[in-house]
Amino acid sequence: MSSQGSAGLPTPKIQLSPQEWRAKLNPTEYAVLREAGTERAFTGEYTDTETEGVYACRACGAELFRSTEKFHSHCGWPSFFDPADSDAVLLRSDDSLGMRRVEVLCASCHSHLGHVFEGEGYATPTDKRYCINSISLRLHPSAEAAEPGTEQQQ
Repeated sequence: MSSQGSAGLPTPKIQLSPQEWRAKLNPTEYAVLREAGTERAFTGEYTDTETEGVYACRACGAELFRSTEKFHSHCGWPSFFDPADSDAVLLRSDDSLGMRRVEVLCASCHSHLGHVFEGEGYATPTDKRYCINSISLRLHPSAEAAEPGTEQQQ
């Protein structure tokens, strides 16, 4: 039986104190990844990128999405129709801001990535849009491996 963390989620594989996360992430990364903030639309480095590769969690380096699942939704944030691995992300109900949404978290460290929306009519295999903050991701071009601990510091 797996142990449960907060909100009924499995305990994250990577657990750091808030002080350790603050030392690892810059203030903007911390605000989004650890405090569920959102970067401004159309400002993220991966919003319109077409580079092939793997998108890893900026906080822990876990593989989350691949460029083959990325599509242009014109919403202002990178959009994916499916995670790279069905266990790469966790979903949790988010009723903040007076609306019902589904938050997307990194399964390895429980960092906030963005939200997932369904039934918007995009011509994708899943009819889902994982709307993810660029700052939550680090792109490893196809020639590089995305392994935990290999992320570059900014």
